[in-house]
Order: sequence, then C-alpha cells, then structure tokens
Amino acid sequence: MSRVQLATRPIYMQLRDALAERIASGQWKPGAAIPNEGDLAREFGVSPGTMRKALSLLETEHLITRRQGRGTFVNDPASEGLVDRFCNVRGLEGKPIVGRVEVSEVSEATANEMESERLQLRIEDPVWRIRRVRYEADSAFMYEEVSLPAELFPDLSDNPSRIVFLAHRYGLLLGKAEERLAVGKASGPAAAALRVAPASPVMVLDRVVRTIDGRPVEWRLAQCHLATRYVAQMH
Repeated sequence: MSRVQLATRPIYMQLRDALAERIASGQWKPGAAIPNEGDLAREFGVSPGTMRKALSLLETEHLITRRQGRGTFVNDPASEGLVDRFCNVRGLEGKPIVGRVEVSEVSEATANEMESERLQLRIEDPVWRIRRVRYEADSAFMYEEVSLPAELFPDLSDNPSRIVFLAHRYGLLLGKAEERLAVGKASGPAAAALRVAPASPVMVLDRVVRTIDGRPVEWRLAQCHLATRYVAQMH
C-alpha cells in the first residue's frame, strides 16, 4: 500500500484531517470498524504514538469510539447519544430536557451585521433563518432564532431542526460549540411562543457551532424560561 503524502501542518493534526475526510466522504461509514492503529500508522508512514494521538483527537471530537478488545468504530451522528449533544437544557430537578422541536418558519435572506460577525460571512452573503420552538410535553420552554450559511446548506427541505442531521447530510463534521449565557427580556415573538408577558425576564443563549476545522455552521440565539437550567460546555 502506498503511503499517503502529508503537508506542512503538525503531523497529528494532518492525520486527524485525513482520517476525518474518510468519514466525511463516506469512505468510512457510521458504525463501521476502521483499520487498527498499527495498520494506519504504516499506511501514513508515522509512528504508532503519533497515530494514537490523532485517533484520540477524533474520539474527543465524537467522530469515533475505541472499544477495548473490539476495535475502533465510526460514530453515527444520528445516534441517541450524539444527536442532542448541543442541547444542554435541564429542568429544576437537574434532568435533561430534550422534548420536541417545532419549526415555525424557514426563510432565505442576506446576512446582516450580527450574522456576518457570528458566522464569519460577508455582509449580504446568503443565509437561512429558522424560527423554532422547543417543548416539554405541551409546554414551550425555549424560542430559538437560528442562522445558517446557505452556501453550506443549499437545501433545508429535510429536517431543518437539527444541525447534526444537516451536517451529516452535507458531509460536515461538527466540532465544538461556543456558548454565552445572559439574562435578558423576552422579545415579542419569544413572549408569544413562551406564553409570557413581553419583556419578561428570560435566559438568553447565544451559541455558535463549528466544524472540526473551525468553520461556523450555525448561530443560534435562544430565549428560555428561567424555570430551566442550562449547562454550558465546550463539546
């Protein structure tokens, strides 16, 4: 087997990128076992320790799972353990709230100043805007306004409510989410969705989801009942 030629970035990062590309392209499919560490090290012409570091990074980024005595497997981004990893809302008792999501509006527009800043776009680049409400049972607990770069997601006709599904559909590998929390006042649309008075106190969640190579793919600005907790963490 011929060795894969690597460029000038740190070796373990180059390896991470090369292996991640096999996942993104579908060469390594969800649930499939990948070659062992030794075989991969020989293929790329690196030491087992360097390959181990690259695989550890992929595991930290939720792309693979290494199972003692069984091998290394590609994670399914639509699995129960991963599909809700960007939603960290909990009730007062501390249990996670997932609930259901209802999309109320999907529209295409040009990026405004805030979208340009948060998504690293040029002013007037095309974006998708999604308005959605999260429910626990029949009670709305979060109103969200979401912006996505239209260049990365040319069609939102299929399940626009979950970034993990959209990213998988378009071959994007998600990395970290950066989150900011504050207390603010409910906007008119949020107040109507949450059934509270306009300008009532709400928790405001500002989140940017990035790919593993750092590109912003989703900006979410959410308003949430103060009767919930939010666990902000870097994924």
